[in-house]
Formats: sequence, structure tokens, C-alpha cells
Amino acid sequence: MPDAELVLRSTRVITPEGTRAASVAVAGGTITAVLPYDAPVPAAARLEDLGDDALLPGLVDTHVHVNDPGRTEWEGFWTATRAAAAGGITTLIDMPLNSLPPTTTVGHLRTKRHTAAGRAHIDVGFWGGALPDNVRDLRPLHEAGVFGFKAFLSPSGVDEFPHLGQEELARSLAEIAAFDGLLIVHAEDPRHLADAPSHGGPKYADFLASRPREAEDTAIAHLIGLAQRLGARVHVLHLSSSGALPAIAAAKADGVRVTVETCPHYLTLSAEEVPDGASAFKCCPPIREAANQDLLWQALADGTIDCVVTDHSPSTADLKTDDFATAWGGISGLQLSLPAVWTEARARGHGLEDVVRWMATGTARLAGLDARKGGIAPGRDADFAVLAPERTFTVDPAALQHRNRVTAYAGKTLYGVITSTWLRGRRILADGEFTEPKGRLLTRSP
Repeated sequence: MPDAELVLRSTRVITPEGTRAASVAVAGGTITAVLPYDAPVPAAARLEDLGDDALLPGLVDTHVHVNDPGRTEWEGFWTATRAAAAGGITTLIDMPLNSLPPTTTVGHLRTKRHTAAGRAHIDVGFWGGALPDNVRDLRPLHEAGVFGFKAFLSPSGVDEFPHLGQEELARSLAEIAAFDGLLIVHAEDPRHLADAPSHGGPKYADFLASRPREAEDTAIAHLIGLAQRLGARVHVLHLSSSGALPAIAAAKADGVRVTVETCPHYLTLSAEEVPDGASAFKCCPPIREAANQDLLWQALADGTIDCVVTDHSPSTADLKTDDFATAWGGISGLQLSLPAVWTEARARGHGLEDVVRWMATGTARLAGLDARKGGIAPGRDADFAVLAPERTFTVDPAALQHRNRVTAYAGKTLYGVITSTWLRGRRILADGEFTEPKGRLLTRSP
């Protein structure tokens, strides 16, 4: 380790080759070597002996609504990135909507970057948005460094971000395919939503019936067909319906360039446990039944689903009324995503290597950041989450770093305590104490 400035040693280092006892050498914010556990430490290097705590690559969350600027009472870069760091996340990609203005022009991207500068505790990148009237803005946004483009196929919930009709989707996707960009899609078919029963009130069963699986399944099938015809890259956001899995698996086998994510709440919460009136559980598409959840886990295991992201979508507490029809739909998950997924994964026989593949490696690959992020290997950024995987804690909303401490996980006992988080070789969180923000604003690699 001739050039090591820092050495992190653990009996459980999660590497691309598996879990092993190792010493990880760091210099200049970069991993320089992964060496045997008992490798000699240079006199000039600082040793951090983590004992039996697991050393994971910092997680990469590619689906986060920071809502800043414009709706900072809902969240903000300062609070969102603190919550992320507390959850072992060292990189996030911010969604283009729920902020004002939305990230749909280069000028709006500049506003977003100016707002985030100096306030991010972790590294932050940005998605652009695809709207019915901004096709001419897509290539300039791509050249300005956004990681891809978000589109809705049904109403988004905010007036300033309208959804794409079928012709508008085809036009936007053809433009994005022309420069080999990536379109990420909220895929629910508006006709199925319009035809579904619509009931206000506190009953979760009524809300679930208003967002049927067929809405997802139909929209995803149409998206896959269009991607195949255009040779385009598409990504299905927050999959909740297991009914779409056969079409996705077939498309992948046929060489269609489609990837898919799901979320911790679909993997760990079930419709059967949602109390009436508990709109902390409301999201779109919705949390479905336990049998559906089992099939999502199978699809993660066999690779049909590529990655797990939070879809962190907070709001002020007053918008989480007991009427599921009118309450804001979104679940805050940044701080709790790793423990929630790990708790369920270990119960189903999965290891930390699987969790890292879904929440760090796969997400870094999706964003084109896998040369620097998502793995403990030489040449990668020295971003780490240190996890005590056998320790448990009970979720106390008062302990969350989110601006609005509304959570569907309140009172749940979870496995996995994050004891420290590191960004480019600097410890940014230890035992609940944060450093000043050191995050960088990222752009897509050419």
C-alpha cells in the first residue's frame, strides 16, 4: 500500500467477487487496492478497523424527489442528502418534477444546480423531464449532462409536469433514441385508471382498486413495443405489478433495451397490513398484496428486475390526510431503504451481496456511473456504508433526517444499523453526527 492515506479493514467487505475479510486502501478519494485482511498498513496511513461490521459500497439511489427549489417545505437538498447519508446512500439522482421549476430546460437545470450547490452532503445528479411541448429541449439537456429523461404516461399529480400521450411518447422517445439517451417512465395507462372504480375515503381497499395492475401491465407492454421498434433505451420506474413480469422477461430475452426497478415499500410492505386512513402508505402505483410481493422478489432473484430504489417522494404532513383519494401519494424512504430491504432479504435467504447488487451496482450501471460508483474495487470512488447487519432498531419518526418525518415504517423493527458513511474517503456521518456538506454535483459521462 505505498500510496495509501487511509485503510478500512473489516472481516466482511462486500466486493464484486463476494464477501471476504479485507483491507481497503484509499488515496486521493479513490480506492487504490483491495488487499488481504492482514496486509501491513503504511506508517503514514490511518487505519479504521471496523471489526465485524460489513463494509459496503455507498448506495446509489437513482429515484429521489428532492423538491428543491419551489417546494422546499416538502424536502430540500440539505435534509434529503442528510437522510440519504444516514441510510448509507452516497449518490442520488434527483427527479425533474415536484420542484419549481421542473428540470425540463437547460435554464431550469442551471437553477436546480445553483440551488443544490454547497448544500449536498452526498453526490447529486439530475434527471431531465420529457413533456408534450419540450422535444426541442431534450438534446440540449442531454448535452448539459442530465442522466436521462423522466416521463409520465398518466397524470403526474402536478400541473407543471403533464403526461405524454401515445403520439407524444413516440415523438419524445424517437428524439431521445437519436442521441442514445435513456427514457425513464412512470408507466400506468390512463384509460385503465379512468375506467377503474374511483372512491374517496379512508379505505385502502378502495384506493387499491382505483390503481389496477392492468394499468401498469398495459402501459409497460406499449412502452416495450415502442422501444423495440425504435431501438431505444427505456427504464420502467417503480414496478409494483407482478403481472408485467412475463412481458419484461420476454423483452429482455429478445434483446429489447429495457431495465426495471422496484422499491423497498413494494418489497417489504403489503396491502393486507395497511390500516384504513393510513395515507403514509399511499403511493402510485400502489403497494399490492403479499402474493404479488413474492413474485417481485422472485424477479429480483432471477434478474428480471434490475435494481431497487426509494422513489423518495415526501410532502408536508398536512397533505397526508386520511382520504386516500386526495392525500398526497409518496413514501419517504431515503434513511430506511437499506435496513428495510436487508430485513426482508435476509428473511428470504438473500445475502448482503444481493442487496449491494440491487441498490448500488445495478443503480450505478443504470445511471452510467459504474466506472466510479457502486462497487468496492480499485479505481472506484471511496464511497462506503458501514453496516452492523445483525443489530436491530425500532423506527422512531423523530429520529429521521427527512424534513417531514412521516413514514410508513413507524414502529417497525428492522435489521441493519448504519454506523458510518464515507464519501471519497471522508467520513461524512458517524454515530449520528454529520460533517459539513461535501457532495459534488454530477453530470452524465460522455
